[in-house]
Amino acid sequence: METVWVPTDSVGKGSSLDGLDGLWCVPGMPYRDADGAMQAIRHAREKRKPFLGTSAGFQYAVIEFARNVLGLAQADHQKTNPKAAMPLISPLGLSLLGVKARVRFTEGSHLRQAYRTPGSIEEYHCSFGLNDSYRALFESGAMRITAMDENGEPRGIELQEHPFFVATLFQPERAGLHGQLHPLVNAFVRAAFREAGIAASV
Repeated sequence: METVWVPTDSVGKGSSLDGLDGLWCVPGMPYRDADGAMQAIRHAREKRKPFLGTSAGFQYAVIEFARNVLGLAQADHQKTNPKAAMPLISPLGLSLLGVKARVRFTEGSHLRQAYRTPGSIEEYHCSFGLNDSYRALFESGAMRITAMDENGEPRGIELQEHPFFVATLFQPERAGLHGQLHPLVNAFVRAAFREAGIAASV
């Protein structure tokens, strides 16, 4: 198995996602093409491909679901559209740039299964998240909040009936900066191997 970088501005220009065994929507605000990012997220959701979204990947996974599943066409990101009619993603009350903080995971969630523990200390580098005015949209239904900080603020979401569709506001990839493996990244890779029909060693 190999990794392939797919630029957001090429997704809608013929780049095929069908041959990929998993998709990771990484941080990178603003994306060159936000619609391309959401098209890739939608592909993973509808084709039931393993998906991991981190930081901005979390933010756009929430927007994609709101628009294409909940029918909320005006759902948008307030950083790129300050006058959004429905600012689903808005500035956090407290910036999380360079912050490390504890999160707790919902019992039975993919996150809980990946970590095999009720919570973890995670690293952030963001200042936008789910607008609390719309939190109720993700407290029941297909996409649910499954990770929260110590104040109960949303830090991760999942699709309940998807083999592996997880998005977090925190950034597990930053563990690599410290030479560490991360349980969530390992869980995503294992899911991609399963999709490819390959036995995983991670």
